[in-house]
Amino acid sequence: MGERLGYAPGVFDLFHVGHLNILRRAREHCDRLVAGVCCDDLVVRLKGRPPVVPLSERLEIVRGIRYVDEIYVATVNDKIEIWKEVGFDVIFKGDDWLGTDVWKTLESEFSKVGVEVVYFPYTPHTSSTLLRRALDLLTLAKPPGPPRSGELAEPLQKEGGREEDMGREQGAVDAEKEILIRQE
Repeated sequence: MGERLGYAPGVFDLFHVGHLNILRRAREHCDRLVAGVCCDDLVVRLKGRPPVVPLSERLEIVRGIRYVDEIYVATVNDKIEIWKEVGFDVIFKGDDWLGTDVWKTLESEFSKVGVEVVYFPYTPHTSSTLLRRALDLLTLAKPPGPPRSGELAEPLQKEGGREEDMGREQGAVDAEKEILIRQE
């Protein structure tokens, strides 16, 4: 018998312990694990808004997880079409999808081609949606002025300014020393 190939689809935006739990548990049930990461356009189509973290960064994060053997960029939501490309034997999903019409249909379709559908317990205390809401609340509650420790700075493109100008405005540059640490 050959290797058992697993597939764990997701957006993996604002990567958190729930994502890690799914990938860890998935890897325990297969010989090789492919993580399917939704492209930004697909996220917009599915959720009506872009991800907070762009695809290139989400790919790097998921690729860095030791349980993941390979990455697949999902450009369509059709899991059967993805199965035809990837050829997985088992697909993993959080149990928040268990019993939904979409996944009942997928279970039936996958059973016809010998693919097992495995659900893992959803991590109830955290999700990308909860993290996004927390970020939104922090942004709304933020007083004017430079960001405090732990707050997110305004994006550079908001003011259309140069990095140095935005750094000064946001308090990231010591005005007396004119020191700015550039990010690559």
